[in-house]
Amino acid sequence: MAARPPLRYRPLWLAVGWAGVVLVTYLSLTSSPLPSGEMLGFDFAHGAAYACLMFWFAQLYEGREGRVTSAVALVVMGVALEVAQGWTGYRGFSYADMRDDAIGVALGWWLATTPLSRMLPLVDARLARVRGGR
Repeated sequence: MAARPPLRYRPLWLAVGWAGVVLVTYLSLTSSPLPSGEMLGFDFAHGAAYACLMFWFAQLYEGREGRVTSAVALVVMGVALEVAQGWTGYRGFSYADMRDDAIGVALGWWLATTPLSRMLPLVDARLARVRGGR
């Protein structure tokens, strides 16, 4: 596979990714959590949140090393947030949530191997064209 041109707005895309991390952290530790999307023992909200984060960062770190680092960091984040939830006194600790987070990370990695992974580079290129046209 040919290397993609570098993202022109990489700092912006990194900020969006880190904003997602902050949002997941807040939603994980707030005393007023959103309703769970649990069905058949799987929490879809957890899986979707971590899939989105992994997919996003996988587009920014295309190489295997960057993706492995992102995946490990997100799984560790999921574990750490569950531990922190257990310490809050108003949220609960759950091994199932850790599992669902890790499944989401794996799903996000897989999505980054599909044609969907061209999404961010296409948006970046379009934004560059629009801004360059001024």
